[in-house]
Amino acid sequence: MKKIVVFIMVLSLLAGCQSKKLETYSNTSITSGFDTFISIQVTTESQEKFDEYFQISIDKFEELNKYFDIYHTYDGVNNLKTINDQAGIAAVEVDQSIIDMLNVAKEFYDYSDGELDITMGALLQVWHKYREEGLLYMGEGELGRVPSTEELEKAKACSGWEYIEVDDENNTVFINNPCVSLDVGGIAKGFAAEVIAKELESHGVTIGVVNAGGNTRTIGTKQDDKPWRVQIENPEGNGSTLIVERKGTASFVTSGDYQRYYIADDGNIYHHIIDPRTNFPADHFHSVTIITPNSAVADALSTTIFTLPYEEGLALITKYNEEHPDTPVSAVWLMDANHEVETNNKLVAGNYLCVYTEDLKDSLQIVAK
Repeated sequence: MKKIVVFIMVLSLLAGCQSKKLETYSNTSITSGFDTFISIQVTTESQEKFDEYFQISIDKFEELNKYFDIYHTYDGVNNLKTINDQAGIAAVEVDQSIIDMLNVAKEFYDYSDGELDITMGALLQVWHKYREEGLLYMGEGELGRVPSTEELEKAKACSGWEYIEVDDENNTVFINNPCVSLDVGGIAKGFAAEVIAKELESHGVTIGVVNAGGNTRTIGTKQDDKPWRVQIENPEGNGSTLIVERKGTASFVTSGDYQRYYIADDGNIYHHIIDPRTNFPADHFHSVTIITPNSAVADALSTTIFTLPYEEGLALITKYNEEHPDTPVSAVWLMDANHEVETNNKLVAGNYLCVYTEDLKDSLQIVAK
Protein backbone atom coordinates (compact mmCIF):
# COMPACT_ATOMS: atom_id res chain seq x y z
CA MET A 1 0.00 0.00 0.00
CA LYS A 2 2.85 2.41 0.88
CA LYS A 3 4.48 1.80 -2.52
CA ILE A 4 1.22 2.68 -4.31
CA VAL A 5 0.82 5.90 -2.31
CA VAL A 6 4.44 6.91 -3.02
CA PHE A 7 3.98 6.14 -6.72
CA ILE A 8 0.85 8.30 -6.88
CA MET A 9 2.67 11.14 -5.10
CA VAL A 10 5.55 10.94 -7.62
CA LEU A 11 3.09 11.05 -10.53
CA SER A 12 1.39 14.07 -8.97
CA LEU A 13 4.73 15.88 -8.61
CA LEU A 14 5.66 15.11 -12.21
CA ALA A 15 2.29 16.35 -13.41
CA GLY A 16 2.77 19.53 -11.41
CA CYS A 17 6.21 20.10 -12.96
CA GLN A 18 4.89 19.49 -16.46
CA SER A 19 2.02 21.91 -15.90
CA LYS A 20 4.38 24.82 -15.27
CA LYS A 21 4.28 26.99 -18.36
CA LEU A 22 7.59 28.54 -19.30
CA GLU A 23 7.62 32.02 -20.79
CA THR A 24 10.41 34.04 -22.41
CA TYR A 25 11.33 37.31 -20.70
CA SER A 26 13.90 39.93 -21.63
CA ASN A 27 15.37 43.20 -20.40
CA THR A 28 18.18 45.56 -21.37
CA SER A 29 20.50 47.89 -19.49
CA ILE A 30 22.41 50.71 -21.21
CA THR A 31 24.22 51.96 -18.10
CA SER A 32 26.02 48.87 -16.80
CA GLY A 33 29.44 49.30 -18.36
CA PHE A 34 31.78 48.67 -21.29
CA ASP A 35 30.29 51.77 -22.95
CA THR A 36 27.55 49.59 -24.44
CA PHE A 37 24.32 47.78 -23.65
CA ILE A 38 23.67 44.37 -22.16
CA SER A 39 20.51 42.49 -23.03
CA ILE A 40 19.35 39.31 -21.27
CA GLN A 41 16.68 36.90 -22.48
CA VAL A 42 15.67 33.85 -20.42
CA THR A 43 12.91 31.28 -20.77
CA THR A 44 11.68 30.61 -17.24
CA GLU A 45 8.58 30.17 -15.09
CA SER A 46 7.93 33.76 -13.93
CA GLN A 47 8.80 37.43 -14.24
CA GLU A 48 10.13 37.33 -10.66
CA LYS A 49 12.55 34.54 -11.51
CA PHE A 50 13.70 36.35 -14.63
CA ASP A 51 14.28 39.52 -12.62
CA GLU A 52 16.63 37.54 -10.38
CA TYR A 53 18.56 36.30 -13.42
CA PHE A 54 18.70 39.79 -14.92
CA GLN A 55 20.08 41.29 -11.71
CA ILE A 56 22.73 38.55 -11.49
CA SER A 57 23.78 39.41 -15.05
CA ILE A 58 23.88 43.17 -14.48
CA ASP A 59 25.87 42.82 -11.27
CA LYS A 60 28.47 40.64 -13.00
CA PHE A 61 28.67 42.93 -16.05
CA GLU A 62 29.25 45.97 -13.83
CA GLU A 63 31.88 44.09 -11.85
CA LEU A 64 33.80 43.01 -14.94
CA ASN A 65 33.57 46.51 -16.39
CA LYS A 66 35.36 47.83 -13.31
CA TYR A 67 38.08 45.19 -13.55
CA PHE A 68 38.75 45.67 -17.29
CA ASP A 69 38.49 49.48 -17.33
CA ILE A 70 41.65 51.26 -18.50
CA TYR A 71 40.33 54.81 -18.03
CA HIS A 72 38.80 54.97 -14.54
CA THR A 73 39.69 54.01 -10.97
CA TYR A 74 37.24 52.59 -8.42
CA ASP A 75 37.48 52.54 -4.64
CA GLY A 76 38.85 49.24 -3.40
CA VAL A 77 39.37 47.84 -6.92
CA ASN A 78 42.65 46.98 -8.62
CA ASN A 79 41.85 46.99 -12.33
CA LEU A 80 43.64 47.28 -15.66
CA LYS A 81 44.15 51.00 -15.11
CA THR A 82 45.86 50.18 -11.83
CA ILE A 83 48.14 47.72 -13.64
CA ASN A 84 48.95 50.28 -16.37
CA ASP A 85 49.56 53.03 -13.81
CA GLN A 86 51.99 50.76 -11.96
CA ALA A 87 53.94 49.81 -15.10
CA GLY A 88 57.65 49.70 -14.27
CA ILE A 89 56.87 50.31 -10.59
CA ALA A 90 55.22 47.34 -8.90
CA ALA A 91 53.19 44.18 -9.37
CA VAL A 92 49.44 44.54 -8.73
CA GLU A 93 47.29 41.94 -7.01
CA VAL A 94 44.09 41.49 -9.03
CA ASP A 95 40.87 39.51 -9.19
CA GLN A 96 40.94 36.04 -10.75
CA SER A 97 38.82 37.24 -13.68
CA ILE A 98 41.66 39.52 -14.82
CA ILE A 99 44.13 36.66 -14.64
CA ASP A 100 41.77 34.39 -16.60
CA MET A 101 41.16 37.01 -19.28
CA LEU A 102 44.87 37.76 -19.67
CA ASN A 103 45.64 34.07 -20.03
CA VAL A 104 43.05 33.73 -22.82
CA ALA A 105 44.47 36.81 -24.53
CA LYS A 106 48.02 35.40 -24.34
CA GLU A 107 46.82 32.08 -25.75
CA PHE A 108 45.41 33.81 -28.83
CA TYR A 109 48.41 36.12 -29.14
CA ASP A 110 50.55 33.02 -29.48
CA TYR A 111 48.02 31.25 -31.67
CA SER A 112 47.71 34.16 -34.10
CA ASP A 113 51.42 34.96 -34.17
CA GLY A 114 50.79 38.34 -32.58
CA GLU A 115 47.71 39.47 -34.53
CA LEU A 116 45.68 39.77 -31.32
CA ASP A 117 47.92 41.84 -29.06
CA ILE A 118 46.41 43.43 -25.95
CA THR A 119 49.84 44.86 -25.03
CA MET A 120 49.46 47.50 -27.77
CA GLY A 121 47.83 49.90 -25.34
CA ALA A 122 50.19 52.75 -26.26
CA LEU A 123 49.43 52.39 -29.98
CA LEU A 124 45.70 52.07 -29.41
CA GLN A 125 45.78 55.11 -27.14
CA VAL A 126 47.23 57.19 -29.97
CA TRP A 127 44.39 56.15 -32.25
CA HIS A 128 41.87 56.68 -29.46
CA LYS A 129 43.07 60.29 -29.08
CA TYR A 130 42.82 61.03 -32.80
CA ARG A 131 39.48 59.23 -33.11
CA GLU A 132 37.90 61.16 -30.23
CA GLU A 133 39.21 64.39 -31.72
CA GLY A 134 37.96 63.37 -35.17
CA LEU A 135 34.49 62.64 -33.84
CA LEU A 136 34.35 66.12 -32.33
CA TYR A 137 35.44 67.62 -35.64
CA MET A 138 32.81 65.58 -37.51
CA GLY A 139 30.16 67.00 -35.19
CA GLU A 140 31.23 70.46 -36.32
CA GLY A 141 31.30 69.53 -39.99
CA GLU A 142 35.09 69.36 -40.13
CA LEU A 143 37.62 66.57 -40.81
CA GLY A 144 39.92 64.88 -38.33
CA ARG A 145 43.68 64.36 -38.41
CA VAL A 146 45.80 61.26 -39.01
CA PRO A 147 48.69 60.37 -36.68
CA SER A 148 52.12 60.38 -38.29
CA THR A 149 53.98 57.19 -39.09
CA GLU A 150 56.69 58.21 -36.63
CA GLU A 151 54.19 58.69 -33.79
CA LEU A 152 52.63 55.30 -34.48
CA GLU A 153 55.96 53.48 -34.72
CA LYS A 154 57.12 55.00 -31.45
CA ALA A 155 53.93 53.85 -29.72
CA LYS A 156 54.10 50.38 -31.29
CA ALA A 157 57.61 49.94 -29.89
CA CYS A 158 55.98 50.09 -26.44
CA SER A 159 54.33 46.68 -26.77
CA GLY A 160 55.15 43.01 -26.32
CA TRP A 161 54.21 40.14 -24.04
CA GLU A 162 57.81 39.89 -22.87
CA TYR A 163 57.00 42.92 -20.73
CA ILE A 164 53.95 41.34 -19.05
CA GLU A 165 54.49 39.16 -15.98
CA VAL A 166 51.40 37.23 -14.89
CA ASP A 167 51.79 35.36 -11.60
CA ASP A 168 48.97 32.79 -11.44
CA GLU A 169 49.89 31.62 -7.95
CA ASN A 170 49.83 35.05 -6.32
CA ASN A 171 47.26 36.62 -8.68
CA THR A 172 49.52 39.51 -9.60
CA VAL A 173 50.30 41.28 -12.84
CA PHE A 174 53.42 43.37 -13.44
CA ILE A 175 54.31 45.37 -16.54
CA ASN A 176 58.07 45.65 -16.32
CA ASN A 177 58.38 48.39 -18.97
CA PRO A 178 56.94 51.80 -17.99
CA CYS A 179 55.86 52.72 -21.53
CA VAL A 180 53.81 49.52 -22.10
CA SER A 181 50.10 49.29 -21.29
CA LEU A 182 47.23 46.87 -21.70
CA ASP A 183 44.06 47.40 -23.75
CA VAL A 184 41.58 44.51 -23.89
CA GLY A 185 39.03 46.01 -26.28
CA GLY A 186 39.46 43.07 -28.65
CA ILE A 187 38.35 40.45 -26.14
CA ALA A 188 36.72 42.02 -23.05
CA LYS A 189 33.04 42.04 -24.07
CA GLY A 190 33.17 38.48 -25.37
CA PHE A 191 34.88 37.33 -22.20
CA ALA A 192 32.23 39.11 -20.12
CA ALA A 193 29.38 37.55 -22.10
CA GLU A 194 30.85 34.09 -21.55
CA VAL A 195 31.26 34.66 -17.81
CA ILE A 196 27.67 35.84 -17.49
CA ALA A 197 26.31 32.93 -19.55
CA LYS A 198 28.20 30.47 -17.34
CA GLU A 199 26.89 32.24 -14.25
CA LEU A 200 23.30 31.96 -15.48
CA GLU A 201 23.81 28.29 -16.33
CA SER A 202 25.11 27.67 -12.81
CA HIS A 203 21.85 29.17 -11.48
CA GLY A 204 19.76 26.76 -13.53
CA VAL A 205 19.10 28.67 -16.77
CA THR A 206 18.76 26.21 -19.66
CA ILE A 207 17.35 28.49 -22.37
CA GLY A 208 18.51 32.05 -22.84
CA VAL A 209 20.57 34.69 -24.61
CA VAL A 210 23.25 37.07 -23.36
CA ASN A 211 23.91 39.99 -25.71
CA ALA A 212 26.79 42.19 -24.57
CA GLY A 213 27.02 45.05 -27.04
CA GLY A 214 26.32 42.79 -29.99
CA ASN A 215 28.40 39.89 -28.68
CA THR A 216 25.68 37.24 -28.54
CA ARG A 217 25.95 34.05 -26.47
CA THR A 218 23.03 31.60 -26.53
CA ILE A 219 22.25 29.08 -23.80
CA GLY A 220 20.76 25.71 -24.74
CA THR A 221 18.09 24.97 -27.32
CA LYS A 222 14.93 27.00 -27.87
CA GLN A 223 11.65 25.57 -26.60
CA ASP A 224 10.35 24.88 -30.10
CA ASP A 225 13.64 23.15 -31.02
CA LYS A 226 14.16 25.74 -33.74
CA PRO A 227 17.59 27.30 -34.31
CA TRP A 228 18.65 30.63 -32.88
CA ARG A 229 18.59 33.31 -35.59
CA VAL A 230 21.22 36.03 -35.26
CA GLN A 231 21.46 39.01 -37.58
CA ILE A 232 24.69 40.20 -39.19
CA GLU A 233 24.50 43.98 -39.37
CA ASN A 234 24.54 45.86 -42.65
CA PRO A 235 27.75 47.95 -42.68
CA GLU A 236 25.73 50.80 -44.16
CA GLY A 237 23.78 50.98 -40.91
CA ASN A 238 20.31 50.22 -42.24
CA GLY A 239 19.24 46.89 -40.78
CA SER A 240 20.81 43.52 -41.49
CA THR A 241 22.59 41.92 -44.41
CA LEU A 242 22.34 38.29 -43.36
CA ILE A 243 20.82 36.01 -40.76
CA VAL A 244 22.80 33.03 -39.52
CA GLU A 245 21.10 30.08 -37.83
CA ARG A 246 22.54 27.74 -35.22
CA LYS A 247 20.94 25.26 -32.83
CA GLY A 248 22.02 24.91 -29.22
CA THR A 249 24.65 26.87 -27.31
CA ALA A 250 26.74 29.16 -29.49
CA SER A 251 28.42 32.55 -29.56
CA PHE A 252 28.10 35.05 -32.40
CA VAL A 253 30.61 37.91 -32.41
CA THR A 254 31.18 40.46 -35.19
CA SER A 255 34.09 42.84 -35.67
CA GLY A 256 33.43 45.60 -38.20
CA ASP A 257 34.65 48.89 -39.64
CA TYR A 258 31.29 50.66 -39.35
CA GLN A 259 31.44 51.57 -35.67
CA ARG A 260 33.70 54.01 -33.80
CA TYR A 261 35.17 55.64 -36.88
CA TYR A 262 35.95 59.14 -38.09
CA ILE A 263 36.65 60.79 -41.44
CA ALA A 264 40.09 62.36 -41.74
CA ASP A 265 41.47 65.26 -43.78
CA ASP A 266 43.13 62.82 -46.20
CA GLY A 267 39.66 61.67 -47.29
CA ASN A 268 39.88 58.25 -45.63
CA ILE A 269 37.73 56.68 -42.92
CA TYR A 270 39.57 55.39 -39.86
CA HIS A 271 37.94 52.87 -37.52
CA HIS A 272 39.07 51.31 -34.23
CA ILE A 273 40.44 47.85 -35.18
CA ILE A 274 44.17 48.30 -35.67
CA ASP A 275 46.30 45.95 -37.75
CA PRO A 276 49.52 45.29 -35.80
CA ARG A 277 51.37 44.74 -39.08
CA THR A 278 50.69 48.25 -40.39
CA ASN A 279 49.78 50.21 -37.21
CA PHE A 280 46.73 51.46 -39.14
CA PRO A 281 43.11 50.30 -39.13
CA ALA A 282 42.71 47.00 -41.01
CA ASP A 283 41.12 47.40 -44.44
CA HIS A 284 40.53 43.88 -45.77
CA PHE A 285 36.81 43.60 -44.96
CA HIS A 286 33.79 45.45 -43.64
CA SER A 287 33.09 42.81 -41.02
CA VAL A 288 33.99 39.35 -39.80
CA THR A 289 31.56 37.25 -37.76
CA ILE A 290 32.75 34.25 -35.75
CA ILE A 291 30.42 31.52 -34.49
CA THR A 292 31.76 29.11 -31.86
CA PRO A 293 30.60 27.91 -28.41
CA ASN A 294 32.82 30.13 -26.25
CA SER A 295 32.19 33.90 -26.49
CA ALA A 296 35.70 34.88 -25.39
CA VAL A 297 37.15 32.72 -28.17
CA ALA A 298 34.67 34.21 -30.65
CA ASP A 299 35.63 37.77 -29.69
CA ALA A 300 39.37 37.06 -29.84
CA LEU A 301 39.09 35.37 -33.23
CA SER A 302 36.75 37.95 -34.77
CA THR A 303 39.30 40.67 -33.99
CA THR A 304 42.16 38.51 -35.23
CA ILE A 305 40.54 37.32 -38.47
CA PHE A 306 39.42 40.89 -39.27
CA THR A 307 43.07 42.00 -39.44
CA LEU A 308 44.21 39.08 -41.64
CA PRO A 309 43.82 38.62 -45.40
CA TYR A 310 41.09 36.07 -46.21
CA GLU A 311 43.46 33.21 -47.07
CA GLU A 312 45.46 33.63 -43.85
CA GLY A 313 42.32 33.94 -41.74
CA LEU A 314 40.79 30.82 -43.26
CA ALA A 315 44.04 28.92 -42.67
CA LEU A 316 44.02 29.98 -39.01
CA ILE A 317 40.41 28.85 -38.59
CA THR A 318 41.18 25.52 -40.29
CA LYS A 319 44.12 24.99 -37.96
CA TYR A 320 42.01 25.85 -34.92
CA ASN A 321 39.27 23.43 -35.95
CA GLU A 322 41.75 20.61 -36.48
CA GLU A 323 43.09 21.14 -32.96
CA HIS A 324 39.68 21.80 -31.32
CA PRO A 325 37.22 19.42 -33.01
CA ASP A 326 34.76 19.60 -30.09
CA THR A 327 34.44 23.41 -30.26
CA PRO A 328 34.60 24.24 -33.98
CA VAL A 329 34.72 27.76 -35.38
CA SER A 330 32.61 29.07 -38.28
CA ALA A 331 33.10 32.42 -39.98
CA VAL A 332 31.37 34.93 -42.25
CA TRP A 333 33.30 37.66 -44.05
CA LEU A 334 31.55 40.74 -45.53
CA MET A 335 33.64 42.57 -48.11
CA ASP A 336 33.27 44.81 -51.14
CA ALA A 337 31.35 43.16 -53.98
CA ASN A 338 34.36 43.43 -56.31
CA HIS A 339 36.69 41.65 -53.87
CA GLU A 340 38.26 38.61 -55.57
CA VAL A 341 38.23 35.47 -53.44
CA GLU A 342 38.97 31.95 -54.64
CA THR A 343 36.18 29.93 -53.04
CA ASN A 344 32.80 28.51 -53.94
CA ASN A 345 31.44 29.46 -50.51
CA LYS A 346 30.27 32.95 -51.36
CA LEU A 347 27.13 34.87 -52.26
CA VAL A 348 26.09 38.45 -52.94
CA ALA A 349 24.16 40.16 -50.14
CA GLY A 350 23.07 43.67 -51.03
CA ASN A 351 26.17 45.70 -51.88
CA TYR A 352 28.54 43.15 -50.38
CA LEU A 353 30.20 39.88 -51.11
CA CYS A 354 29.62 37.37 -48.34
CA VAL A 355 32.18 34.59 -47.93
CA TYR A 356 31.63 31.84 -45.40
CA THR A 357 33.08 28.62 -44.08
CA GLU A 358 31.75 25.42 -45.65
CA ASP A 359 29.70 24.36 -42.62
CA LEU A 360 27.47 27.46 -42.96
CA LYS A 361 26.34 26.64 -46.48
CA ASP A 362 22.76 25.87 -45.41
CA SER A 363 22.63 28.22 -42.40
CA LEU A 364 22.66 31.67 -44.02
CA GLN A 365 19.67 33.71 -45.11
CA ILE A 366 20.08 36.87 -47.19
CA VAL A 367 18.21 39.89 -45.88
CA ALA A 368 19.67 42.70 -48.01
CA LYS A 369 18.87 42.36 -51.72
